[in-house]
Amino acid sequence: MGLENYTCVTDFVLLGLTDLTMLQVTLFVFFLMFYIINLLGNFSIMVITIMDPNLHTPMYFFLWNLSCLDICCSSVTVPKMLIDFMTPEKTISFAGCILQIHFSHFLGSTEVILLTAMSYDRYVAIGNPLRYSIIMNSRVCRYVALSSWMAGYFHSLLHTLMTAKLPFCGPNLVKHFFCDIKPVIKLACTDTSLNLKLLTRVTGTITTSTLLLTLLSYIFISKYLLKIQTAEGRKRAFSTCSAHLTVVFLLYGTAIFTYSRPPTQDSLDEDRAAAVLFTVITPALNPIIYTLRNKDMKKSMKKFVKNLQFSLACKK
Repeated sequence: MGLENYTCVTDFVLLGLTDLTMLQVTLFVFFLMFYIINLLGNFSIMVITIMDPNLHTPMYFFLWNLSCLDICCSSVTVPKMLIDFMTPEKTISFAGCILQIHFSHFLGSTEVILLTAMSYDRYVAIGNPLRYSIIMNSRVCRYVALSSWMAGYFHSLLHTLMTAKLPFCGPNLVKHFFCDIKPVIKLACTDTSLNLKLLTRVTGTITTSTLLLTLLSYIFISKYLLKIQTAEGRKRAFSTCSAHLTVVFLLYGTAIFTYSRPPTQDSLDEDRAAAVLFTVITPALNPIIYTLRNKDMKKSMKKFVKNLQFSLACKK
């Protein structure tokens, strides 16, 4: 039977995480709480890094970009998931599905590249502090950040175009809570081996290569840490790296787990659980990790809160 005899799919149904009503209500409250923490935490970091002149450094410039990515990445998937928890019809248009694929991979791949840039920034700051401001000047930082966003965009564009060109003839049930590539292309009524090869090889290469570069930076950083004479100096240097390293393992662990395996039924079920981590949990934890492990950020936040309280008191 030719493809022209099939009915073209105009929308998809997202099966979500569960079909149990009570569990959906519980998950709605749980994920809404994390989404609010994500928005408030990351937006606070973005505002504070702009308002406090002491934080106008490369490290906090990259952290501003990371916070922006966390907000955007969650906003691509979480609001739709929350709506689906509360409504019987969990449909998404074909165009909406393709847009979710594009922006989730665009923002996700940009983040892993940006984390690599942040590890290099830490390497220069610890390994070559006297020339740090020259090497990581504002022009270089803007170029690195822009390159990260552009690389993420074109990487995502490749998968988006390859997916959008596939014929979808039914069924239209996506076994996920958002349109991710693997569960969507599984519904295509044609051979998708090229799509899967591109996903595992291109996305896998970007993920593993950036992870290796990040780990390489930390290998060199560890050598410099051992040369620091004072315990206080080592503690301060390590505190600036530990938050970043924690975020790296959280994000890379789920990314490699999700996109380096072929899409079997069991792997798709496991991917849904992993996707909760990098779309809901990790973006909300990032601002907590960075504020708790960073003295400068905690100091700036306390100052910001005091100034806000003072301003409100004056208005009264």
